[in-house]
Amino acid sequence: MSIATRTGDDGSTGLMYNRRVAKSHPRVEAYGSVDELNAALGLARAHSRDAGFDFVVDPLFAIQKDLVVLMGELATARDDLSRYQQGGHTLVVPEMTATLDHLVAAIESRKISYDGWATPGANLSSAALDVARTTCRRAERRVNTLRENGETENGEILKYLNRLSDLLWLMARWTETPPTSASEV
Repeated sequence: MSIATRTGDDGSTGLMYNRRVAKSHPRVEAYGSVDELNAALGLARAHSRDAGFDFVVDPLFAIQKDLVVLMGELATARDDLSRYQQGGHTLVVPEMTATLDHLVAAIESRKISYDGWATPGANLSSAALDVARTTCRRAERRVNTLRENGETENGEILKYLNRLSDLLWLMARWTETPPTSASEV
């Protein structure tokens, strides 16, 4: 079977459970923005690994896995969410946001510099994290549009994305002033 199904040639795309919507539908904009965020995090993770910033690599990978959960929920029409859950899929839950809160607190307890933070690009890792942060903010805006249109009720998604953008900002600053020893991580 080919990846080129041609079913989207008319400007539509499939949600979970074979529902078709326009590729410009707010739901597609939302999960598409999260997909872009996931790709940006992959780039940030690769740059961080190459630079030896191991203290952000594992958390970024775990976050990427969370984003797959988030995208699945967003790619499911509200009327199909119970079916989605019955199929064994999970939704975004407060524990996911709590993990981000823990990471934020851990980074904030370290000595990091906020000097020059308004100008991304101190190194490839911090620049990639700042791109991911701004992509996260866009995804947050797209999900908020869904919420405003009554197409999603799970407020935890917005909390998660909001906290994630805060975390990415902190990680970018942290890679600009990395810890001097493993005990600081």
